[in-house]
Amino acid sequence: MKLLIIDDNMAVRATLKLVLTKEFDEVVSVGDPKLIPALLQAGNVDAVLLDMNFDNTKLDCSDGLFWLERIKQSENAPAVVVITAFGDVEIAVESMKLGAEDFVTKPWDNERLIEKLYRAIDLNRQRRREGLAAKRVKEMEQAQREREHMTLDEVKLRHIRSVIDRCGGNLSAASEQLGINRQTLYNLMKKL
Repeated sequence: MKLLIIDDNMAVRATLKLVLTKEFDEVVSVGDPKLIPALLQAGNVDAVLLDMNFDNTKLDCSDGLFWLERIKQSENAPAVVVITAFGDVEIAVESMKLGAEDFVTKPWDNERLIEKLYRAIDLNRQRRREGLAAKRVKEMEQAQREREHMTLDEVKLRHIRSVIDRCGGNLSAASEQLGINRQTLYNLMKKL
């Protein structure tokens, strides 16, 4: 499993990396959140541990919320656990609304942090599976609606194409499977 740590404090990054390297196959830590899109591009990050403040002049967590939203909009979005020293219930709730799987305050308990990361990854994977299943159901329903409105000629053509595809483009094999001679298959293809 791969973990991405995003925190502007070098000491925090070093400590987190030291603790979490024992738990994850790969731990990448960076201080600049602008690197997030490039780091997520390969789609192989299981979780992001995201600091909520990157600007010491404003400690309102707006930077973290911005980046959380961008992460969750990415394709195959990883699990996100947000971490901050200046958090409160309102920020935790807002983070969850934007898709964070969990919230941790600094200073953290190592065992609890690890539990939260594993739980977040499991939850994120479950959500993705459910999302894929829902997408497949919608696609199947759409295909069914399309089939219901097809003309007889469209049904014939679709069936002929699927048989030809299954036969690897071999028209002799396709005509045999369809129970017609090759010339009839040519004529049907021209007609349709």
